Parts: sequence; structure tokens; C-alpha cells
Amino acid sequence: MTLRAGVLAVQGDVSEHAAAIERAAAAHDETAEVVEIREAGLVPDCDVLLMPGGESTTISRHIHRIGLDEEIQTHVAAGKPVLATCAGLIVAASDAHDDRVDTLNLVDVTVERNAFGRQKDSFEAALDVSGLDEPFPAVFIRAPLIDYVGDDVEVLATWDDQAVAVRDGPVVGTSFHPELTADSRLHDLVFFEA
Repeated sequence: MTLRAGVLAVQGDVSEHAAAIERAAAAHDETAEVVEIREAGLVPDCDVLLMPGGESTTISRHIHRIGLDEEIQTHVAAGKPVLATCAGLIVAASDAHDDRVDTLNLVDVTVERNAFGRQKDSFEAALDVSGLDEPFPAVFIRAPLIDYVGDDVEVLATWDDQAVAVRDGPVVGTSFHPELTADSRLHDLVFFEA
């Protein structure tokens, strides 16, 4: 079977997410056809979607300007999986505490942009993630803080008593960058174990 995986290619670690989904697919004797999403019309043909990091205001403006917002919301309404990482989580959230970010309201959380500090404050942490047997090597870079979690949202991982990975229906959002490691278990969890 071939999985059609769309990676929102506005900014961020597009090739790293593509490689991670390809590794996860291979572990299930499947293949992943990766499509870089830069324009409207491609999301409806995707089985899964990845929303990488970058700068959340830029990503938000771009997806609304070209009509990707409605396509992404329709994708989620159909129950198709999404992995939204770092700025992707900010855009997917119900509220980013920032009027410059027009969120998609895909995940019932509110987030505080860059709450874990600036680029120089980046760090790695071994996280216990619900659904994974061994700790996951999470990379935090200018990471958002999840400061409110809705009643129907499952917290998958915490760091320092703060939620850093959540699941709301078919959408998993992380404050960290799972694509920046050779460990594709989070992509596997989202797209093959759901």
C-alpha cells in the first residue's frame, strides 16, 4: 500500500518530516508518497498531513491567503490524521494568544508562542510518550507552551508538568520537533498506530 503524505511546505523541516514518514511507512512494509503542499488543491488527495514548524504568523497568513485553511479543516473533519509540530501546533490550536496568528481551531488547546525561550534556549529531553515503550528524544526549539487543554484532548507527554504533546481526534500536536531525530516512532504512532 502507498500512503499519500502531504507536508505543508511553507517553512520548516519539510525534508526531515518527509524522511520520517517514509521510515515509518517502511517499518510497516508500506511506502509513503510525499507531496509538498505549497498551493491549494493537493490536500484533498492526501491520506495524512504534516504541519511543520517555522514562523507561525507567516504560516498562518500563507495558508489562509491561498485557501489551504479550509482544505486542512476538511481533512481533519474526515478523520484523516495530522501531525502538527511546534509552529504547526500553534496554527492548529484553538488560540495562540496572538492576534497575528489566525488559528485553524483543530486542537482544543491554547498555546503561548516561544514560551520555552529563544533559539539559544533550545534543548533536548527524553520524554515518556503515551503509546511508546521507550522515552522519545524530543528537540525543543523556540517551543510553544500548551497552557490550556480542552476536556476531550488527550495529553500524550509532559515536560516539567506542562503538556508538550496532545491528541485531539485525528490531530496530534507537539511543542517539540520529532522530525529532527532519527527516531520516527512519533510519526509511526500518529499515522500507523492510530
